[in-house]
Amino acid sequence: MSSSEKGLAGRYAGALYDLSVESKATDTVLDNLTTLKTLLAENAELASVVASPIYARGEQMNAIVAVLSKAGAHELTQKFVGAVAENGRLFVLPQIIQAFINEVARRNGQISAEVVSAIALDKSRQKAVEATVSALAGSKNISLEMRVDPALMGGLIVRIGSRLFDTSVKTKLNRLEAAMKGVA
Repeated sequence: MSSSEKGLAGRYAGALYDLSVESKATDTVLDNLTTLKTLLAENAELASVVASPIYARGEQMNAIVAVLSKAGAHELTQKFVGAVAENGRLFVLPQIIQAFINEVARRNGQISAEVVSAIALDKSRQKAVEATVSALAGSKNISLEMRVDPALMGGLIVRIGSRLFDTSVKTKLNRLEAAMKGVA
């Protein structure tokens, strides 16, 4: 994502945050957008409609609003995402959602953290990772997002704010390869 897209996503997320506070619907909008983020990650067809420039703005808007309506999303969420689509900015929707999640967490005094693992973690491992991340962040008030990336082969990547802890097998192999190339 380019810096202009980050700025764009941040501006949209900030505007939505202000509107959601004014409407006393911040938690509902947050739930709606978190659900939409999951849908986009799990449904390739919906992700294609959002990201692809081959669909007309009207088609994108109708499709995304229909999905939100069927999911029972709050009216503010539907109108906001519809406006994003109408403005031809739907391709930035995943970044807008993440920026909104981060803004809500920040305003609630939470520290955002992301954990990427090679395999899905069971409940006990999730709790252990959550405790470790809390200790690393120095706070119990953590907004933790966990996702799976099989390309890591093993280990974890933990991002707490701007700090990155990469213990993945993929990174270790890349470092070993680079070191071996330097010797040859």
